[in-house]
Order: sequence, then C-alpha cells, then structure tokens
Amino acid sequence: MRSTPDRIRHAISFEVIGLVLITPLGAWAFGLPMVEIGVVGIASATIATAWNYVYNLCFDHALQRLNGGTRKTMPIRVLHALLFEAGLVAVLMPLIAWYLDIGLLQALLMDVSFSLFYVVYAFVFNWAYDRIFPLPAWLEASDPCRSDR
Repeated sequence: MRSTPDRIRHAISFEVIGLVLITPLGAWAFGLPMVEIGVVGIASATIATAWNYVYNLCFDHALQRLNGGTRKTMPIRVLHALLFEAGLVAVLMPLIAWYLDIGLLQALLMDVSFSLFYVVYAFVFNWAYDRIFPLPAWLEASDPCRSDR
C-alpha cells in the first residue's frame, strides 16, 4: 500500500496539474473570466484534495480486503474515477451556484462538465502515476526473472 508522503504527493500533483488545465478551458467553455473559474477551481481543488486523500485511502483498504492487494484492473480504474467524481458533484454543485450566483441547474451542468473532464483526467493521471511511481510489490510481481516462479 502507498505511504502517507506518497499519497500527499499524489493528491497535490493531481490537483495542481488539473488546475493548470481546467482554468483556461473552463473560462473558454463557459465564457467567464479566468479569475472566477480560477476561484471556483482553487476552492474545488482544495475540497477535492482532501477528498482525494481520504477516498484513495478507503478505496485501497477496500481493494486490499476484497482482493488481497491494491493493484487496479481497467474496470476497477473506471469505477474508481467515477465514484470519486460522483462524491465531488454532490458537494461542489451548491458551492458553484452560490459563488457564481447562478441557478442550481446551471451549476449542475458546469459541475458535470468539470466532472467529465476530471473523470478522463483522473483515469489518465492515475495510470501515469502508477507507471511513474510503482509500488515495489508491483515490480516484483511483474518481474519475469524472479527465482520463485
């Protein structure tokens, strides 16, 4: 399982890279100033960073309990990304509506648009992160030269 420092590196790098991508894209897509999208993005990222840490810790504990390890298959990665974003939509939609002074339906559409971006982004980011920072157990399991096979 990942260490606390590794989980913190994961959460912070996920949010920083996400903000760099979503702020100009969101401003362009919704015709709003980058500052407003930036404020929504930073508030959302702050909430999402805390959620990211807690969610991934709980998800890994569940995988460990159910599968005996934390390696994620493709279907598990899809489920992981979708559940993460569903939790955020429930929290962020009312905050977006309040800050931008828009209706809940418009905030929902904006939040769902951001979520669709982040579902794809989360999938790609987590796959890349696992490739760049694999756990030692994963490397050993995939080593064809291991003597205990």
